[in-house]
Amino acid sequence: MTWEAVIGLETHAQLSTRAKIFSGASTAFGSAPNTQACAVDIALPGVLPVLNKGAVERAIKFGLAVGGAINRRSVFARKNYFYPDLPKGYQISQYEIPVVQGGSITIATRAGDKPVRLTRAHLEEDAGKSLHALAVPELPAGRAPWDLEEHTGIDLNRAGTPLLEIVSEPDLRSAEEAVAYAKTLHALVRWIGICDGNMQEGSFRCDANVSVRRAGVATLGTRCEIKNLNSFRFLQQAIEFEIHRQIELIEDGGSVVQETRLYDPDRGETRPMRSKEDAQDYRYFPDPDLPPLVIDDAWIERVRAELPELPEAKKQRFVGDYALSPSEASTLCSTLLLAQSYEDALRAGADPRLAANWILGEYSAALHRDESDRGAAPISGQQLGALLKRIQDGTISGKIAKEVFEAMWAGEGDADSIIDKRGLRQISDTDAIEKVVAEVLAANPTIVAEYRAGREKAFHALVGKVMAATRGKANPAQVNAVLRKRLST
Repeated sequence: MTWEAVIGLETHAQLSTRAKIFSGASTAFGSAPNTQACAVDIALPGVLPVLNKGAVERAIKFGLAVGGAINRRSVFARKNYFYPDLPKGYQISQYEIPVVQGGSITIATRAGDKPVRLTRAHLEEDAGKSLHALAVPELPAGRAPWDLEEHTGIDLNRAGTPLLEIVSEPDLRSAEEAVAYAKTLHALVRWIGICDGNMQEGSFRCDANVSVRRAGVATLGTRCEIKNLNSFRFLQQAIEFEIHRQIELIEDGGSVVQETRLYDPDRGETRPMRSKEDAQDYRYFPDPDLPPLVIDDAWIERVRAELPELPEAKKQRFVGDYALSPSEASTLCSTLLLAQSYEDALRAGADPRLAANWILGEYSAALHRDESDRGAAPISGQQLGALLKRIQDGTISGKIAKEVFEAMWAGEGDADSIIDKRGLRQISDTDAIEKVVAEVLAANPTIVAEYRAGREKAFHALVGKVMAATRGKANPAQVNAVLRKRLST
């Protein structure tokens, strides 16, 4: 029997404003537990929420980037449920009228580009976090320490931080497609500057709704939601396990129960967390303390003017303006850092082809090696462009440039200062090169004889000898020309 998986993702992007969404209190990741919580977060009597304008603007920016409709009037609702890290007993969110409706994101799959429809993107506040078996500061004298193997602490620092929940339609058919969607969305929110995308800190996390159905059947199967997946690897593993679990359950005569599940990465399996009810069980109703959010055309246009060139448009421009392949342009536009570095290198005078090769090669490898691809790098695009200009004008060879690049990455200075300090300037004086070539030919008569006997590899061996004699500083093109000339006479 052939089965088909149906997957939809709910993605929570923590918006890049340091103020909380309904209190304006500042937040800082990594602070001691409950030192960033305010009166609104802990639901003290008499407190009233006030909407953070910056969070709304970031939601509008996302809606414009995905081609969604910005609702001119949206409503905040109370989503009621009990959980230890939700002191109010409800979460302020949006239900019937979200700030963004519709839109789509195109992902790359093995079969080609695939559009994934978005249902909505709505604003809401984050809840707190449960801390299990973690160390706590020493208690005052006379206070008994907690047995952390039997207790859980609640940290409300994160409560009230602004989230944009982005909900996709069930258009994904495999864990691979789900990861491609999540990565594309992750890159987009970082590109337009609304979220730092730091998954380790919880700034970007996914819930996956997974169901299966027999091939050819239009009706959707019963879905299970897998909560709080904070890495692309865990997202893929959790979905793959859940698909196999549901298929085996049905084929053994059982039925899938709608529920919320957690993924255990140590065991590589999902397990039940709580029963999953329908939306009416949350008893949504409009929040009486918050008026409807009204967004006028002028506000939308102001936000639109702040949008950077989007990845797809930049990709097409790179292909048209710089004769790059679609694959090269797509990789350069995979992150804002790579795209900006490439264009900055061009502004510094680098050749488009040479700059693309270096950004996709040494530069990307160094970023990956040092995990420094979150918006900053030790070498800017302009500094890289200055290095590449020294290859173009013959000051150094491509091989020497790699040595200079590593020194720049280590913080030793700019390209010119490193070249001068290390004495790396390329030898381009023809007389000097001819002198070295003559010495190499005289010292290697056997290799010369092999070349004249028709063995082309012998020529490359002689080139290597000349480059070694000049410590790699001779101009390779001139070395080749001088050698050919001398060997032909």
